Formats: sequence, C-alpha cells, structure tokens
Amino acid sequence: MKIFVIDRKKILLFTMVVVIVVMSYANMSTLGDKIVGVMNRNKVLPIYCVDKEEKKVAISFDAAWGAQYTDGILEILEKYNVKSTFFLVGFWVDKYPDMVKKISDQGHEVQNHSTTHPHMSKLSREQISKELNTTGKKIEDLTGAKPSLFRPPFGDYNNLLIETAKEEGYYTIQWDVDSLDWKELGAKPVVDRVTRNVKKGSIVLFHNNAKYVLEYLPLVIEKLQKDGYEIVPISDLILKDNYYIDNTGMQKSE
Repeated sequence: MKIFVIDRKKILLFTMVVVIVVMSYANMSTLGDKIVGVMNRNKVLPIYCVDKEEKKVAISFDAAWGAQYTDGILEILEKYNVKSTFFLVGFWVDKYPDMVKKISDQGHEVQNHSTTHPHMSKLSREQISKELNTTGKKIEDLTGAKPSLFRPPFGDYNNLLIETAKEEGYYTIQWDVDSLDWKELGAKPVVDRVTRNVKKGSIVLFHNNAKYVLEYLPLVIEKLQKDGYEIVPISDLILKDNYYIDNTGMQKSE
C-alpha cells in the first residue's frame, strides 16, 4: 500500500498561487470596468428611449421619399386620437410643403431629419450645422414652429454630431423599437415586432412611405392602447433638463 505524505510547504505555496491568481483576476476585472466606464463617458449617445414609470410611448415616422400614404396615416392617427412625430428631410419639405403644413395643423410634431439625408458622422461641424439649420428654417417658415428634435439619417452619428446638434438647439433622437417596415415583409411582422418589443418609454420607428403602413398602423395602435399605453409625441416623452443617458441610450432623471 502506497502512503502519500502531505508536504505542508507545497500546500502553502499552492494556496498562495491560487490567491494571487484570484486577486489578479479581480484587479483586472476592476480595471476593465474602469476602462469601460471611461470609454462610456467619452462616448456621447443620443436618446433611444426614456425611463418612464407611466405607460407612455412615442411612435415616429421618417419621411424622405414619397408621400402617397401620408394622408392615410393622418386619418388613422386622427381616428385613434393619437399625436405623433414626423422627421422630415429638407428635399421632402420642398416637394410636399402643403403636406408639411397639414401634418402640423393636425397637431403632430414636425421635426428635423437633415437636408440631404447624408451619413452625418462623415460631415464637418460646419456641414452638420448647415444640414440642421437649412431644414430647420424651412420647417419653421411653413409651420411657425422651430424644430427641436433631430433624427440622424440611417441612425448614423458620432460625438461631433450630437454635440453640434445640441449647440444648435436639438435633442438627437434614435429609437429602441425598429419596426423594419422598410423590408416590406407584410403587416403582421411589423405588428408582432413592435408590440412584442415595446416597453414604457419606448420610441418606435416607422416610415411614412412603407408599403404596408396603412395596414399595420391601426393594428399597432389598437394593441398598444388595449395594453394600456398612452401614445404621445416624442417631445412629450423625453426629459428636457436634469437628465443623463445610460450606456443603453436610455434617458434618465439625475
């Protein structure tokens, strides 16, 4: 029979090695967290959604090409007593000025979606300001109200864009629920995607000229209202002061 002799020195050495490894890992994790924290603080985020206690959400429409369904959208919104937010590109405003005024006259928000629909992260500060101010002036001339919200085309942004937009008086707005209506997969996929992913404080992205918008929109609104959600314009959803944006893009009170 073999007899194993326990070497206390070896046990002590092994224990010390384990302790050192564990402590090193913990320190590395802490360091990693600090690095991530610094990176997050240096990364400026737009507003994707809002931390809300109330069951409030916002639905929005980006308008860049076409207007054939816009009258129908307005009729549906009026039927369900819903006010929404429309983000308009400058050349759309030029092409459909009467529709811009109609959207505004019916109590919906008319907001800024750039002038030429570029990738904003590739622009200089001066170019960004021009994109914002040109369309902002056009909207103000038609509606009498200066827009205060900006949605970057393609959802493309960087720190310079958000900081420049803020200097020009804009909150930069994204979305946390993408309907993917532009894929034209039919009404049901849009309804399912939106109603399954929406939560308190959500901002939903639609497009005014999506092929099935007149089919899915009433179904989405009915489901949200049935579930107890109040649908409000984005300006009524977001916080204007004393807030911060966490690393998910959620706007929260300080």
